[in-house]
Amino acid sequence: MSDNITSRPGYAALRRGRFSENGRYYHITTVTYERTPWFFDLQTARAAIIGLREQERQTDSQWLAWVLMPDHFHGLLQLGEMDELSRHIAQFKGRSAHIINCRQARNGPVWQRGFHDHALRRDEDLKQVAWYIIANPLRARLVGSIGEYPHWDAVWL
Repeated sequence: MSDNITSRPGYAALRRGRFSENGRYYHITTVTYERTPWFFDLQTARAAIIGLREQERQTDSQWLAWVLMPDHFHGLLQLGEMDELSRHIAQFKGRSAHIINCRQARNGPVWQRGFHDHALRRDEDLKQVAWYIIANPLRARLVGSIGEYPHWDAVWL
């Protein structure tokens, strides 16, 4: 049975109304293919983080906070003046999937297609959104304190 995610209800809704505004802050969520918990493995998680960092160095966008959960990613992105949101996320996912697949000598998808984005309103507090993002491992009860979780970063901490 072929599973074409683009034909699923809701996929088009993820893109409907998406507007890429340069300089804007976005809360991004994307999940792994079939919710596979790739990132319980330290080396696989580090490969995804390498992809994230490489993508950031090649654009003028900046990840202000992010956390890589076992089967998904949350990030607070400030979109650069020369970047486009969908392209940036697609390149991060493609780059990280390539690195993961090379390191594991495999082929196949790592990430589900699409992503969820929330453009922050002017009155939303960036540090509160960042804390919400990096506290995901606490809410998921993966750790007792954020310092115990290895796969996150924030420019303020």
